[in-house]
Order: sequence, then structure tokens, then C-alpha cells
Amino acid sequence: MSSTLAGAIGIAALFVAVLALVFAIQALRTQSGTSRSSKLPATPAPEAEPQPQQPEAKQGTVRSELKKLGKELEVTRGELRETLQHLAVVRYDAFGDTGGKLSWSMALLDDQGDGVVLTSINSRADARTYAKEIKAFASEAKLSPEEEEAIDTLRKESGPTVED
Repeated sequence: MSSTLAGAIGIAALFVAVLALVFAIQALRTQSGTSRSSKLPATPAPEAEPQPQQPEAKQGTVRSELKKLGKELEVTRGELRETLQHLAVVRYDAFGDTGGKLSWSMALLDDQGDGVVLTSINSRADARTYAKEIKAFASEAKLSPEEEEAIDTLRKESGPTVED
């Protein structure tokens, strides 16, 4: 499962949870209103006339809460685009005298291809770690073939996105 799909599923789950919370709050408000009215003496209720649809939802109603949640969801989607959520790792043997593919390069990028590529080169005697800044899937620093491979993997995965 790609990290983009996992993020979308996470946002959808968060939206459903918040929506359920809104409905629960509305149900509690309705229930507390009926429990108060049960203590009052019974009077015949006047017949309700059908009301025209109001253009603006009242504060505290489900419609207004959904509108507010929709705005918050758009803000969250905007923030999510700027998070380092895409990851690719390339493991390799940097030297012929070591085995087990202990060296690695890892690209961590956001939706625009900005982020960092981290590399750890392991030998028998030591390990060296490097970090290089990435802007739009490219770096001002010279990249190793393994670092290029990690970035290219994410570039291919990014492809065109569908905006809501």
C-alpha cells in the first residue's frame, strides 16, 4: 500500500470519526432537550408549518458542523501535501569486502518532491552518514546512483494527482 493511499485512508477515517462525533453530540443535545421537556406538563404542540430552507445553517447544527469540518479538512489536506510522507529505500553493498547490503540511501519527500535523502555507507571499520537537501526531485549536491534511484522511485510514484 503506498503512503499516499495510506494518508488518504487516514484522512477519510479521521473525517468519518469526526462526523460520528458530531452526530453523537447532536443526539445528546436532542436527548437532553427531550428529558427537560418531559418534566413540563403535557400541552398540545401546535402543528409545525413547513419552513423554507434557510440559506445559512445555524450555529451548532449538523449542517454548520459539517461545513466547518469541510473547511478544516481542506486545511489539513493542504498541510499534508507539505509533510515528508513519501519514502523510498535502496540497500546495497558499498564495498566488495562487506556483505549483507548494510549500506542504504533513503529519500523522504513531500508531494512537490522537496525533502531530504539520507545515506549511510557501512564498511568493516565504520559507518558514515550523509544528508542532502532535495528540491523538486533534484539536489545541488552530487548524488550517488543509489540516491538517484531512491528519488526516481518517488518521482515515478508521484505522477499526476487528482485535486478535489
